[in-house]
Amino acid sequence: MLVLAGASSRPTAAQQATGTTLWRVAGTTLATPPALAVGPAAALWNPAQTADTARVMLAFEAIQTPSAVDASGMIATARVQAGRLGQIGVIFGRVGLSDITQTLDSPDPTGTTVPVYTLALGATWSRVLGATSVGATVAFHQTRLDAERSERVTLDVGARRPLLGDRFHVALATHFFSSFKTTDPAQDIYAGADARLWSGLYSTERAVIRARYGVSFAHGFAADQQFGLGAELGKSLAFDVMLAREGGYGNDAAGWRPVAGLRVGIGKYRITLARDAGVNDLGSAYRVGVDARLR
Repeated sequence: MLVLAGASSRPTAAQQATGTTLWRVAGTTLATPPALAVGPAAALWNPAQTADTARVMLAFEAIQTPSAVDASGMIATARVQAGRLGQIGVIFGRVGLSDITQTLDSPDPTGTTVPVYTLALGATWSRVLGATSVGATVAFHQTRLDAERSERVTLDVGARRPLLGDRFHVALATHFFSSFKTTDPAQDIYAGADARLWSGLYSTERAVIRARYGVSFAHGFAADQQFGLGAELGKSLAFDVMLAREGGYGNDAAGWRPVAGLRVGIGKYRITLARDAGVNDLGSAYRVGVDARLR
């Protein structure tokens, strides 16, 4: 809500920054660096999503923050294989604050709710070129702060590439890119890398443990950094833990935030559960998702 303080001088820019801030709140439930996020709904963070080869991919995620923040959101995507073109799809997301009531010339609420939300609706594409997965998303955004509205169109691009077989991966993506600036709080640049620490067979499935590092920058404040570990057992089970340092907190130790996620595969469905431990005793944020792959 600190972004609202500058709304009087630059209302449109402040609203756009507030909209991206709401998405950053939703992103606190990511248990991997945003650039390395995978899955149909992960196209919101990095459009280069080519790991799935199913004919149709559907996904829905719901996000709920603690009552001290009281923000909730959702992401829904649908993707299809389009032959040599690669994969194409649509993505919709919305994050908003609730229980903000209007006051006039006294602290007593009038009973009227103040709408504060941001939404994004876009088309996304991805394809494998050589060994590199590339993707792009064009999205329309609307952010509303009470009676004020701000609208814009963003173009995001992303790439992900394995190195030395499957030993390493590097990834890079823009997030809500709409201006050629490195100090715009309405957008981010994500980068990430992972390294395979161990792999082997458990029962009949391949087990892998990876170390991850990510960074979010070019948003007008100190870079966010993410350090994590992930364990995968084939496509049936995955567990991720991550420690994120929020650059907005400066050198305050309270800027460190742990988060964990669990993904379970059941037939053509995958269920994701994630929890952020929060900072400054605000409480935890949660994300629940399900996606389906139709062949």
